[in-house]
Amino acid sequence: MRKVKYAIEMGGGYTCIYVKGEGLALKEPSLIAAEPTADGFKVIAMGNDAKKLVGKTKENVEIFTPCAYGENSNYEYSVILLKHFLSKVGFKSFEDRAIFVVPCGLTAHEKENILNVCEGANLGHVVLVPSVLCSCVGEGRNIDSSKVNMIVDIGGTATDIAVINMSSIIKGATVGIGGKRIDASIVNFLAYSEGLVIGLPTAEILKNEVGSLYENDTLNMEVTGVDVETKTPKTVCLFSSELRKAIEPFYSEIVRAIDTTINTLPPEIVADIINNKILIVGGGAKMQGLDDYLNKHLKYPCQISEDVDNVTILGAGKLLSDSQLLDNIIKNL
Repeated sequence: MRKVKYAIEMGGGYTCIYVKGEGLALKEPSLIAAEPTADGFKVIAMGNDAKKLVGKTKENVEIFTPCAYGENSNYEYSVILLKHFLSKVGFKSFEDRAIFVVPCGLTAHEKENILNVCEGANLGHVVLVPSVLCSCVGEGRNIDSSKVNMIVDIGGTATDIAVINMSSIIKGATVGIGGKRIDASIVNFLAYSEGLVIGLPTAEILKNEVGSLYENDTLNMEVTGVDVETKTPKTVCLFSSELRKAIEPFYSEIVRAIDTTINTLPPEIVADIINNKILIVGGGAKMQGLDDYLNKHLKYPCQISEDVDNVTILGAGKLLSDSQLLDNIIKNL
């Protein structure tokens, strides 16, 4: 591909845009805030501005993440959001080409949805590159060799597991587990165990601040919500060891999915995976105690990326300057 200027990752949590020659130019929540009008819905905020409104708006204002792909993709709002973000990084020309980072294992229909969104946002020629390939490149791994790499990307809405060699995915799986499901689990756990109603933003803060996979972690945090029975304000002190009950089952399921994937592979590939270690990326890889948890519950060595949040978009950015590797990837898509 010639003149590839942009790398775009429109994830369930954040949208990132890397501009060739400039670096990571944008990273904002993939959120839209809209309110109903006589003619439909009016967008009142996007990105960072929309996140500031979470939990603080009128009841009729909806704040959501439009999905650029999937059977229930929201084409109109995905286009609006992508256009908004592109305008913030100086996008002007329909001739500019782009890499669009996507989950592995998308159907033809889902890929078509993404390409339609890119066309609606006036992007020129777009190539869809699996995020797991970009993450490996960002981590500095050689994906263009016969040596096999395995990667696990714990994202906002799903977890991708992939086995890679010769610039292509030779085995892949997607598990419907991500940060947002963990947030929802925390909300349900507190309602059941403490009789406390909190919102998803508060659950996300709890997860990030005191979430831990260590069995006896003593981290704690006061959290305020609404009492289930009295509907009055209520504050409780929550310990990491308690919160673990809402978090650990998801990571246990991810471990099982990794084991299941490896168990289907030939011994030669497994040997490469052991030698190279399984690369762990994505926002869910920031969970405290994850390294220790994987060592205890997984038979294979793992390496958590030092930059789990940005390694994928930075890898896509590297591809903008490595036309040979990008061409090799495209040939194997």
